[in-house]
Amino acid sequence: MRLLPSEYAVRNLGRAPLRLALSLGGGALVVMLVIAAVAFIRGMERSLIGSGSENNVILLGAGSEESIERSEISASVPQQAAAGIRGIASALGTPLVSPEVHVALAVGRSATEETTTQAVFRGVTPVAFGTHPQVRLIEGRMFDPGEDEIIVGALAATRLGWPAEDLAVGQSIWLDDRAWKIVGRFTAPNTVMDAEIWVPLNNLQILTRRDSLSCVVVTLDENGGEFAEAEAFAATRLDLELIAMRETEYYGKLRAFYGPVRMMVWVTAVLIALGGVFGGLNTMYAAFAARAREIGMLQTLGYSRRAVVISFMQESILIAAGGGLIAAALCLWLLDGLAVRFSMGAFGLILDGSTIALGLSAGLMLGLLGALPPTLGCIKLPITTALKTS
Repeated sequence: MRLLPSEYAVRNLGRAPLRLALSLGGGALVVMLVIAAVAFIRGMERSLIGSGSENNVILLGAGSEESIERSEISASVPQQAAAGIRGIASALGTPLVSPEVHVALAVGRSATEETTTQAVFRGVTPVAFGTHPQVRLIEGRMFDPGEDEIIVGALAATRLGWPAEDLAVGQSIWLDDRAWKIVGRFTAPNTVMDAEIWVPLNNLQILTRRDSLSCVVVTLDENGGEFAEAEAFAATRLDLELIAMRETEYYGKLRAFYGPVRMMVWVTAVLIALGGVFGGLNTMYAAFAARAREIGMLQTLGYSRRAVVISFMQESILIAAGGGLIAAALCLWLLDGLAVRFSMGAFGLILDGSTIALGLSAGLMLGLLGALPPTLGCIKLPITTALKTS
C-alpha cells in the first residue's frame, strides 16, 4: 500500500488557520481539564495518605473513629499510655506520646472583622514535632507555652482564603476577642497538617473551656513496638473508653470518605471531555466535507482509501499533540504550586511527570477518536461524487 508523504499532513495544518486555531484550542481545553482533574485527585489522596505514619497509633474516644474533632478522652491518658504501652519510641529520653486537641474555630484579622472564617487548630506540646516528623519549622520560632502565640502551616492562608502576608511572622489573628501573635511558620508537605494552626495545648484547652483531649498520638519504636500493645491497652482500660487506631488507617478512612468527591471530579472531567469530542466531531465533519474533492482527487491519483484515512489521522494527531503541549505549558504556568481548600484544610495540586503524561495521552486519544468517525464517513463517497463537490 502506497502512503501519502507525511509532509502532506503537516502542510495541510496551515491551509485553514481558523480551523487549526479552533482545533488546537478545543484539544488544549480538554487536556487542561484532564490534567487539572488528575492533579486535584492526586493532591487530595497524597495529602491524606501522607498525613499518617506507619509507626504512629492514635488513641481516641470510642465511637469517634471517623472524626478526631468529636473525640474526647481524659487528660490522664498520655501518662497512662506512656506507662502501659511497651515499645514506645523516645527522643532524648522523652517518650513520643503527644496529647492533642483538634478543633475548628472562627478567626478574624482584626478586632472589628466579623469572625466567620474557620481555621483548623491543633493544640500540641513540643513532643508533637517528634511524633509528626513531617512537620518542620521554616521561619521564626516555637510558641511559648502559656502565651497567646501560634505557629501557622504553609497552606493556612489558603485554607482561610487570606493573602499570605496576613499570616506572616509578626502578624496577629483575632480569636476569642483577643490577638494571637504569629511567631513561626512550619511546613508539612503533602499532609493535612500543612493547613493547620498550632497552638499551645493548655491555651487551647482554656480557650475551648475543656479539660479533656481529642486524642493521644503514640509513636512506636521500629525495633520493638507493636500495634497489638496499644490495642491491648485500649481494650483493657475500659474506664478510659478508648480505641486504638493506626494513624494510616484513620486517614485511609478519611480518604474513603472523600471518594464521592473524587468521583464527582472524574465525572465532570469526562462530561466536559465528551463535549470536546462531540465539538471536535462537528468541526472535523465540516472540515472534511469541504475537502471531499481533495479526497476524491487523492484516490484518483492512485492512493487507497486506507492511505487517505491514515494521512488524515496523522493530521488530527498532530493537532491533538499541539493542543496537548499548549495545555501542558499553561497548566505548569497556572496550576503548579496552586493549593485548593477543602473541609480538612488545604492541599497542593500534584503536577508531576505522570500527571502531565496522562493528560497528553488523553488528548491524543481524544484526537484519534474524534477524527476517525468523520474520516470514515467522508471516505465512503464515490470518487465521481467527491470530484463534483464544490
